[in-house]
Amino acid sequence: MSLRLLDLCCGQGGASRGYVDAGFEVVGVDLNPQPRYPFTFIQANALDVLQNRAFVAGFDAIHASFPCQAFLTGTLAPARDVPDLITPGRPLLDATGLPWVMEDVMPAPLDPARSIVLCGEMFALRTIRHRRFEPAPGLPLTAPRHVLPHRRRTAHSRRRELWAAGYHASFTGDIGTYAGPEGMGIDWMTGNGLSEAIPPAYTRCVGTQLLEHLTRSEVAA
Repeated sequence: MSLRLLDLCCGQGGASRGYVDAGFEVVGVDLNPQPRYPFTFIQANALDVLQNRAFVAGFDAIHASFPCQAFLTGTLAPARDVPDLITPGRPLLDATGLPWVMEDVMPAPLDPARSIVLCGEMFALRTIRHRRFEPAPGLPLTAPRHVLPHRRRTAHSRRRELWAAGYHASFTGDIGTYAGPEGMGIDWMTGNGLSEAIPPAYTRCVGTQLLEHLTRSEVAA
């Protein structure tokens, strides 16, 4: 029987796909409808779900990709206020007693001492897309070797033209779907879905380690 993982703020399912590939049964939660989400989906507020102890007790682990917009500046900053859910979310995750992982953009207030950083080039993808992953206390995570400088330049404009010329792409805005499979390992999302997603390879890496941790803990118990 597969261990169950709750994916909060799941979007169209990039993180969920990686955890499924690692061996978990995944249920996604998002405040907005997600008709392209490929697994079991619940439309709900993530913080409310974390406070539903009876519901959360049915899972073995939690992943949270709380909205990143609160931490973005410049041209990527949103036109409307987006709340910081990391600050109230971390103690709620701790209170569940389950192992958890939070993922967000590099400027987000995740603990750098415990976090790892993943990059698309670690997984032979045509994007950089650095993302930080903070695990619960006592859950060790390691990242593949990060080779610098990056192998290819990244197109932030004229992306379709430069993609065809061999550049990486930055997955921001409505990039369209032409770069999804090779750039992100995703072939089911809209362009806007891709812009908010993380490559499944990231959470396959994290999920494999999480599954090993849970298996060791079960054996020890």
